[in-house]
Formats: sequence, structure tokens, C-alpha cells
Amino acid sequence: MQNLRITSTASYHPPLNITNQQLSTIMDTSDEWIKTRTGIHQRYISNIENTSDLALNVGNQLLTNANLKATELDLIIIATMSPDAYTPSTAAIVQGELGAKNAIAFDISAACTGFIYAMNTAELMLKSSNWQNAMVIGAEVLSKLIDWKDRSTAVLFGDGAGGVLLQKTTTATPLILGRDLHTFGDLGDKIIAGKTTPKTGFPKQLTSLSPFAMAGRDVYRFATHEVPRSIASAVQQANLKLDDIDYFLLHQANERIINQIAKRLGQPITRFPMNISEYGNTGAASEPILLTQAVTHELVKPGNIIAMSGFGGGLSTGTIILNY
Repeated sequence: MQNLRITSTASYHPPLNITNQQLSTIMDTSDEWIKTRTGIHQRYISNIENTSDLALNVGNQLLTNANLKATELDLIIIATMSPDAYTPSTAAIVQGELGAKNAIAFDISAACTGFIYAMNTAELMLKSSNWQNAMVIGAEVLSKLIDWKDRSTAVLFGDGAGGVLLQKTTTATPLILGRDLHTFGDLGDKIIAGKTTPKTGFPKQLTSLSPFAMAGRDVYRFATHEVPRSIASAVQQANLKLDDIDYFLLHQANERIINQIAKRLGQPITRFPMNISEYGNTGAASEPILLTQAVTHELVKPGNIIAMSGFGGGLSTGTIILNY
């Protein structure tokens, strides 16, 4: 029987890191204020690299790690809410730069849940076709959507990319054991970024993009209630118990949110790895960056059962239970 396996992981961040202290020189905030409310100490910010540049770096690493040629790729999906352009898609740009001429490529826009949606999409497309290899990347340059005078959002976000290579293998156990995906469109106005508004009259002027805006308290309540439900549902679908999960790899939005989710699930916080102190919130890139770090440091090993869960704009939630 053919199932899928993650055969390569990779991540990348821009070289420039901005500390909380540096932010305190351009807005009304402090290192202590940011750390106590979010757990964030610093974040990486792109100076000249766009989203496709970060994703391309990850893509090259994935191919090298798996000893795979770009022409052997069948599918490239990039999860992002900060694409280079409306068209071409960021995935198409990466496909061209990699020379992956045999792969179809497209983006998924589901904010911080995007990587989870992309993993589900790639798995279903591979299993329903004769394709063998898929590249799934989460990549964000959120700094280009930030109002750097708004401390309620500017202190939260960073830039980065992470991804995995999925390949068909002869194994009896599926890669994704359970899943739970939900969209809450009636709550969509709680997180908005890059909104465009048509101009009246004719000829029309060029529209501009709105910066990040978020109803923080509403998002906190949403995440701390809906994410535990999503994880529990996916675990149940996998015919497992919460205690069977080796690690919970959650979207790195806020340390307090993750602590509260662990508490609601009745699980020790030691099973919830975090890197938010270094990276901040990197949107759709946060889950694959965290996975790559966990694999590199041999925290997550082959045979581990891990729950990956994203939540954010849409509003949306998504959880997959992986047999790593």
C-alpha cells in the first residue's frame, strides 16, 4: 500500500532581527510590556527579500535534503497571506525559480491556518493521483502589512518560511491519522489585513492595502475555546487519546494562548514546544518552522504522533494528527 511520508523539512528567516527594545524606540511600548503579554522577545524582519525569496530558500533546502531534482516535483503549494502579488501566485514564482517545470503550483490563503489546509490539500491530491512528490511551504513577509505605529499589532509579527516535502512510500500507516478543519466566516472582521476598497467614479484611482487590524480579546477567546475543540476532534477521529500525542505543535501566536490551550486539554506544557520568543507570529510559516526545529533538535522523531494545529484569520482553525 502506498501512503505518504514527510521526507524533508526546512526553514529560513531573514538575517535582520528586531528586539523589543528596538521597537520601544519607535512606539509607545517596552520590552517588559511585550514579553508579559505575548512571550515575544524578538522577531526577524525582511529588508529586501519578498515572500517568494523566503519560500525559494526553503524549497532549495527541501530538495537538497531529500536528494530530489526539481523536475521530479509534481505539486507545489504555498500557504501565505502576504504574497508577492495577486498574480502570479507565490508558488508559481517559486516553481519557475526552482525549475520545477513538471509541477503545478498554487497558493492557499487561510492566514495562520494556511499550512494545515495546504497539508490536507497536498495529501488528498497525491493520494488521488499518480503523482509522487509534493512541496508544501508556509511563507510570510508580514512586515509589509504592518502599521509600525500600532503597538497592538506591530509587536506581534515576524517574517519567515518553513516547509516539508511529501513523498509516496510503501508503508501501511497513513501520514495523516485524523483531521479537523473549520472556517468561521461570520467572525472574519476580527482579523483583517490587506483589505482593498473599490474607488468610486471613473477613471478609478489605484486602491491601497489596509494594514493589519485585529480584535485581540475576541481572537484570544476564539483560540482558547476553538483550538482545544479542534484538537480533541482530530484526536478522536484518529481513534487515539490525548495522552497518545507525543507533541502538540501549535501556531505560535501568543504564549498565553498556548498555555491556556494546554490547560484546557489537560496536557503538560512540556509537550507544547514553542519558539515564539525568537520568531514572533510568522503566520502560515509558524507551524512548519516549529516542526523543522523540533526535527532538527531530535525532539520529534520518526514514529512520533504529533498534533499540528493552526488558527487565525477567516476566522479559521485546522488540526492534523501526523504519524511522523
